[in-house]
Order: sequence, then C-alpha cells, then structure tokens
Amino acid sequence: MKISHIEHIGIAVPNLEEAIKYYENVLGLKCYKQEVVADQKVTTAFFQLGDTKIELLEATSPDSTIAKFIEKNGGKGGMHHLAFAVEDGVANALAECEEKGIRTIDKAPRAGADGLQIAFLHPKCTEAVLTELCEDPNK
Repeated sequence: MKISHIEHIGIAVPNLEEAIKYYENVLGLKCYKQEVVADQKVTTAFFQLGDTKIELLEATSPDSTIAKFIEKNGGKGGMHHLAFAVEDGVANALAECEEKGIRTIDKAPRAGADGLQIAFLHPKCTEAVLTELCEDPNK
C-alpha cells in the first residue's frame, strides 16, 4: 500500500459546538465543513491544517461508536482514530492488510465523511490505534 500523508486525525468530542469554539477561538483554525454521517451516527466538523485535516466527531445516538468511546473515557472525548490517505485505493489496501494478517473492521470500502471512501483496521492489529484508510475518489 502506498500512503501519501495523514489524511486526518479523528477526535471524539462530547459537544461539537463547544469544541469548534476552542479550535477556532483558541487555535485560530477555521471550520470549513460540518456534516452528518447518518450510518455512523455522528456529526463531524473539519479543519484543514496543511495536508492534514482534524475531524471532530460528536455522537448523534447513544449507541454509536463515538458515544461508547466517550462513555469509556469518563464522559470526555479524545483522539479516536488516525486516518491515512492511500494512493492505490482502499480496496487494494484492505486486501494487502488481510494478506498480512491484519484484522479489518470493514471488508470493503464505504462512503465516509468529506466525500471519501474509507475502511477501518482493527486496533488489536494496529498497535492499539484505530486506523482508517481513506481515498478521495475524485483525485
């Protein structure tokens, strides 16, 4: 697999509006997009920083992965995942990972936030870091 850069860092937050205020008013970044991803039960907010984005994730349902993550962290958010941009396609990257014995959460690419095709690798096989593989189908 060919990774070009860190596509984004996913950060779970209990309150998206409060988190956006911090990133804009304290860090001086600008939120360029908010998006509901219904099948993942989250609302996202994106900030661009060089080639890398910061993705804030707020749960839209108490049974979402993000809600469970925040609950496990005592009601606080934190870094949820690290996403890499792959140049040779998410499907190819998944196949390569499976050949190398890496457990995948997704068996095929799926639509993610910000127009990307995505797939996740299981943290039990990725040095305890939930890893997302991303591909922009328009590039």
